[in-house]
Amino acid sequence: MATFKKFEEIECWKKARELTRRIYKVSSKQPIARDFGLKDQIRRAAVSVMSNIAEGYEVV
Repeated sequence: MATFKKFEEIECWKKARELTRRIYKVSSKQPIARDFGLKDQIRRAAVSVMSNIAEGYEVV
């Protein structure tokens, strides 16, 4: 089992961060940018993935 000093070292957190960046980029363009509800929901969901990984790390 791998040992991590910080959750930022976990590969799945890095992938989630990259996914979040891409989602922010894509959702800033039309037609998604016009639909605030959709844009906000998809962005919050992406950030939630990163947050859940970090939270799980803190528990362990």
